[in-house]
Amino acid sequence: MYGLAESSIGQILSTLNMNDSFFLATKVWTEGKPNGCQQMQESLQKLATQRLQLMQVHNLIDCDTHLETLREWQEQKKIKYIGITHYTENAFDELSHYIKKRPYIDFCQIPYSITNRAAERYFLDLCSDFEIATLINRPFEQEGLFRHVKQATIPIWAREFGCSTWAQYFLKYILAHNAVTCVIPATNNPKHVEENIAVGQTRLPEKKELKKMVEYFNAI
Repeated sequence: MYGLAESSIGQILSTLNMNDSFFLATKVWTEGKPNGCQQMQESLQKLATQRLQLMQVHNLIDCDTHLETLREWQEQKKIKYIGITHYTENAFDELSHYIKKRPYIDFCQIPYSITNRAAERYFLDLCSDFEIATLINRPFEQEGLFRHVKQATIPIWAREFGCSTWAQYFLKYILAHNAVTCVIPATNNPKHVEENIAVGQTRLPEKKELKKMVEYFNAI
């Protein structure tokens, strides 16, 4: 799914002798237990490790089968945490079903952004209630948010909580929700990585500021 990502990370960490120093997370995305086991074993090999912190069932594909396997792998200490994912808000009800019925699920990866706020209706609160860690995908709506703002300028008041770029503006909005654990913006640009990391060096916006952020964005 992600090309050479696993192999590249494995090679880098092996070169630095830091395979056990990072939180390594990946996904299983296939049908059937044999195929799932093979795919996950290949991930271990590519990442050059004997143990992953998090394995996720991607898009709930053959979810019941893989969750049983992941429980076995967890007992064997091949993985530490178990997760489920989806990239559309239409799956929130099904994700909720698994969270309520499978108390061993530790993580849930979902879409959430300043323009796609469906997760705020109930799902993020549900994750918090069940003590489920959340990973947020598509925080920029696959560059759709940047196309929306075009040449618009960052409001001066956003600098009060450390926003100097639109990427930081969008990430700050998401991270301000108390049920959000981590945001995973995709990039292959080192400068963008530095820009994203800087979000954690200043305070998050407060409730009244979040409302103002949405209103400003919608008015563009």
